[in-house]
Amino acid sequence: MAVTLRSACLLAVTLLITVGCAPAPQAPAPQPGSADACPAGALPTLKPGTLTFGTDQPVYPPWFVDDKPESGQGFEGAVAAAIADGLGYPKDKVAWVRVPFNAAIQPGPKTYDLDLNEFSITDERKQAVDFSAPYYDVKQAVITLKTSPVAGATSIAALKSAKLGAQVGTTSLDAITSQIAPSTKPSVFNSNDDAKVALTNGQVDALVVDLPTAFYITSAELQDAKIVGQLPPGTGTPEQFGAVLDKGSALTTCVSQAVEKLRSAGTLATLEKQWLSTAGSAPELT
Repeated sequence: MAVTLRSACLLAVTLLITVGCAPAPQAPAPQPGSADACPAGALPTLKPGTLTFGTDQPVYPPWFVDDKPESGQGFEGAVAAAIADGLGYPKDKVAWVRVPFNAAIQPGPKTYDLDLNEFSITDERKQAVDFSAPYYDVKQAVITLKTSPVAGATSIAALKSAKLGAQVGTTSLDAITSQIAPSTKPSVFNSNDDAKVALTNGQVDALVVDLPTAFYITSAELQDAKIVGQLPPGTGTPEQFGAVLDKGSALTTCVSQAVEKLRSAGTLATLEKQWLSTAGSAPELT
């Protein structure tokens, strides 16, 4: 009986030691995209505590106003401010840097956390950079001077022999060769400003730009210009704009979550109506 009691005591002591040395239960690791993985105002940004946006210089309405992206005015200016707010960064914790359009989507280290500059999401660009969830579905449009021989065009066929131009590196440029005139070589410009000068000087018959930009150019910048028409959508996913991030950025999922919340809350639709609603008044080319 004494041996049995001693054995029981030893067993009890062993159990206590075993329990005392066992590791404490660990909390489950935050899942990618969860709230814990996207702490408000404490993301792994380039500059701790600050969210840095990039965009081109200059930038134009209706995307930004007065070339001041920090104002939160214009569609993309307002979208940027809403994304920052959703990620926990108030206006005084947001910075802006200027990056040329083509440079922003090249491989290599970035000077921004995310860049908004009417970047269409394409598979080719995805090889070099990340994209957020899309924040805008866009169409391309053709603009010309009211005195141009193609001013009355109602079909894509009527534009095939025209001298067309667009900004370098844009899907507007791609649209010329894929949808309008595959066998011609379009004129390529460093910026829309250069393209507008070429149009005014008669170097090109027409320009291809995104639809909201077409509306702004023809209503506020070139009074003798008009929208010939918008290009029809292709099959499958429409052309969409997304924020650009460094390839493999730790912020991509969090930014996409913020964009999707803006969409589900109706914020993107409200901002589109506020800043881009008049851009839909162009006939579709057949």
